[in-house]
Amino acid sequence: MIRDSRLSGVLHLLLHLAESKEPVPSETLARAMDTNPAVIRRTLAGLRERGHVRSEKGHGGGWTLTRRLDEITLHDVYEALGRPALLAIGNRSQAPQCLVEQAVNAALDETFDAAEALLLERLRGVTLADLDADFRARFSARTTPCEKDPPYGH
Repeated sequence: MIRDSRLSGVLHLLLHLAESKEPVPSETLARAMDTNPAVIRRTLAGLRERGHVRSEKGHGGGWTLTRRLDEITLHDVYEALGRPALLAIGNRSQAPQCLVEQAVNAALDETFDAAEALLLERLRGVTLADLDADFRARFSARTTPCEKDPPYGH
């Protein structure tokens, strides 16, 4: 099953940005994420439109956060990504007239809706500050560096 990891990736990027006092170029973020700078720019574009980040072009340019970590929830980031599908499973739709398929789909729809509502509520309750605090606790307990750690903060 292919999973959409954009939310996880963007949260990762935002925590890297939080560590930097200067704008971080797309190239630096791309190295940290093992991807292409164009992917970084495309991924952060929705966050820029929502006012969570800013980008500056030219020498000394790059990406910066525009809001405090405690002001941005995981739900805010999810919304900025265009509300990607939360669940990878769905209903069968090959025989919409089949009463068995209708009964199964009705039960699954109710369950999926409840699961999505719970997940969205949880996303609203976690801020980037919460993730940052967890990162800092893990970092202080770590005994060996990570090869991919960028030079600007951890």
